[in-house]
Amino acid sequence: MDNNMTNDNVSTAAAAPTWRLGIDVGGTNTDAVIIDGNLKLVASTKSPTTEDVMGGIKAAMHEVVTQIGPEATKNIGFAMLGTTHCTNAIVERKRLNKVAAVRIGAPATTAISCMADWPDELKGAMRVRDFLIHGGHEFDGREISELSEAEIREVAAAVRADGFESIAVTSVFSPVSDVHEKRAAALLHEELGEEFPVSLSSEIGTLGFLERENASILNAALYDVAQTTADSFEAALVAEGLGHVSVYLGQNDGTLMSVDYAKRYPIFTIACGPTNSIRGASFLTKKKDAVVVDIGGTTTDVGVLAHGFPRESMIAVEIGDVRTNFRMPDLVSVGLGGGSLVRKHDDGSVTVGPDSVGYQVTSKALCFGGDTLTATDIVVAKGLVEGVGNADLVAGIDSELVEAAYTEISRIIEDAVDAMKTSAGDVTVILVGGGSILAPDYVEGADQVLRPENFGVANAIGSAIAQVSGQIAKVFSLSETPRDQAIAESKQRACSEAIEAGADPATVEVIEVEDIPMAYLGDALCIRVKAVGDLML
Repeated sequence: MDNNMTNDNVSTAAAAPTWRLGIDVGGTNTDAVIIDGNLKLVASTKSPTTEDVMGGIKAAMHEVVTQIGPEATKNIGFAMLGTTHCTNAIVERKRLNKVAAVRIGAPATTAISCMADWPDELKGAMRVRDFLIHGGHEFDGREISELSEAEIREVAAAVRADGFESIAVTSVFSPVSDVHEKRAAALLHEELGEEFPVSLSSEIGTLGFLERENASILNAALYDVAQTTADSFEAALVAEGLGHVSVYLGQNDGTLMSVDYAKRYPIFTIACGPTNSIRGASFLTKKKDAVVVDIGGTTTDVGVLAHGFPRESMIAVEIGDVRTNFRMPDLVSVGLGGGSLVRKHDDGSVTVGPDSVGYQVTSKALCFGGDTLTATDIVVAKGLVEGVGNADLVAGIDSELVEAAYTEISRIIEDAVDAMKTSAGDVTVILVGGGSILAPDYVEGADQVLRPENFGVANAIGSAIAQVSGQIAKVFSLSETPRDQAIAESKQRACSEAIEAGADPATVEVIEVEDIPMAYLGDALCIRVKAVGDLML
């Protein structure tokens, strides 16, 4: 980063603590930035992501704080973290809570048992036990049967006796009526204490019973991980003299949530890294609609920027081999990054990735004095980048191999972009991430390719400049609630969710309303509303 820019910004810093520290954890690097009250970048860095994650966060934080100097730290009023802690916990099957999974649906819903399609090692890591309770609703809001409060109290007794650490409650058609879920939660808190973690599926997923149940169970399993992550981040801030800042965590819709909100809904942090990159790409280019290609050291994530926010997936998404239906960004991930291995095979073909040296690229790649041919070596050998490694060290690579590898790199990127397009026309492509030096200036199917300044830390910038959101998805019966009233209620709830997540009430606005008639459910109407607002100052 330009030190002159840093010094100029520091010297003219406003007294009010309006600066923002943004950190985003990737699979290869942990990026950190500090932006001032005018949203100008004043410090940035990349630090290798560590196995314990928090080590890399602390190192990156310390570096950017050192860049601005101790006097300027008092200007920082906000700290934002986009982290892979929860994703790693599920993938690695570690640090997960012991969960009591409560299904409200008897005498129905007995055909398929809870977690029937889950990997055995994940179920074992969570030490889960499921309970089937009488209750639930039909698609039109009629009760299947009355909620059995006695059975709920029996669950509470079992939770106490067996040492369960959290509870996931899923009721049939709770997006239509969440009455039984809320009553069950009230009874459980009455028996176990108000602070006992209880996840309600109606607050996490949408229609699709098993997928919604899966998402709520995963959320319940992540409570301790979220608590530890938030506490560790706050402790690291205190150690850097930033104990006074307001802390937020990144959500996977490209917005932020307060620490308390994140502890209740830790599953919403999953896949927040790519969405931070998409939001950062929008901020850096001032584009509201584009395809964003985020290339790191190991993988390339391609997403769509729609109206300034990441496009959400409309299909069930697997997390740790478990199908879920809560909101997730629509992404294509491919095994291409700066550390991707380049191989020439006996038949003359050349492949790039999907295996990679990852964050070790600066020691293992040929251009850095290592002994491994990587994608970074190819672009250095072609003379496409300056200041990366030593070009003399890759001067001897066969030119045909270089051309073949670069053609393969371009093909992988173009195929991924094409997979995200919804029409045959050309689109704007924005390249971000440290590995985007691999991408060509021309991409087939793109009318323009943008590589903005500070592209390498777009993810951390996206974290730092993000707004706070609230989102609601609910099914209404039009015979009971007129359409206009249903939309108005949904807007109000979405705005309330945004405020609860940490948004300034004066700035909250509805940015997206979607109503989908569900003919197969009679007169049902599914309404999805998203509201966003600025951080509460």
